[in-house]
Amino acid sequence: MPVLPRIDLSRYFSNFRPMRNSLILGALLLVICSCNSTGRKAIDEEQFASRWYQGKAEINVFELKQIRYGEEREGKAVMIFVTEDFSKRKQVKLDDPTGAGEGAVKVMKLNMTRDFVTGVYPYHTMLSVFTPVYEELHSPKISASVTEWCGQSFAQLNWRNNKYQAKLFSYFESEGDQEISISALAEDELFNLIRLNPDLVPDGHLKMIPGLIYNRFTHHPLGSESAHITKRKTGANQAEIEANYEEIGRKLLIRYRDAFPFEIMFWEETQTKEDGTEEVTSAVRTNVQMLDYWERNGLKDESIRKSLGL
Repeated sequence: MPVLPRIDLSRYFSNFRPMRNSLILGALLLVICSCNSTGRKAIDEEQFASRWYQGKAEINVFELKQIRYGEEREGKAVMIFVTEDFSKRKQVKLDDPTGAGEGAVKVMKLNMTRDFVTGVYPYHTMLSVFTPVYEELHSPKISASVTEWCGQSFAQLNWRNNKYQAKLFSYFESEGDQEISISALAEDELFNLIRLNPDLVPDGHLKMIPGLIYNRFTHHPLGSESAHITKRKTGANQAEIEANYEEIGRKLLIRYRDAFPFEIMFWEETQTKEDGTEEVTSAVRTNVQMLDYWERNGLKDESIRKSLGL
């Protein structure tokens, strides 16, 4: 935050009655406090650019313990954070950012995968979230897929006309193909908001769209739910954010380093079943690298996976 100059307020009030003094003092303090920007305005551009505009992505590898079909499965989760130029109208990555002009927006992109095995067959999930870096807007696009030997499903949210236009495609007859509108904050956006500035995450009671992977695993109807977000300091340079949905028995806990670049160290999902038992999925970070992975696609580059613990 910028260091504000010291102001001697006494010379402003020497000739005023106490009540008028209080009003003027309050107004001046309001102006002074407003200089302490929060949210996107508080992003240090030089600091942010040194991390996120160097032509690399941040690869985070987690040891995953995933509950599926009532049993804990060991696997890997990967969170890839990178900035991109995004089309406001088409809501896709731009091929020619310079030619897009004002139609371009800089976004933080999260690609998050989970890989684990259930008995004889594997599961692979992928979540993609695109969140504006500088503009005070909802994430314009969020998508998720789940693939396994029984079939595949896919969901996508696009922010248009002050609400999410949601599409769901599933191999289950009871779900079929759906299109609905939802006006709420998306839970999946929390990861990117933390990376930009944890102050961007609202706290208190609000309507929120539970995570899309949760939606696919539980087949809970896609929509908004009542949630309560709590922020806590947990130690030196450590903090956590918890989203609690009491009505559907879901909690999401995210622990991160409370200083730029706000690295995510751990996340946990808790599902309380109707009989009161809890099923807990968790992920602990084990490796992190800044890497231009899209340039590392040769056979010789496969050794990098070992250094990442993959």
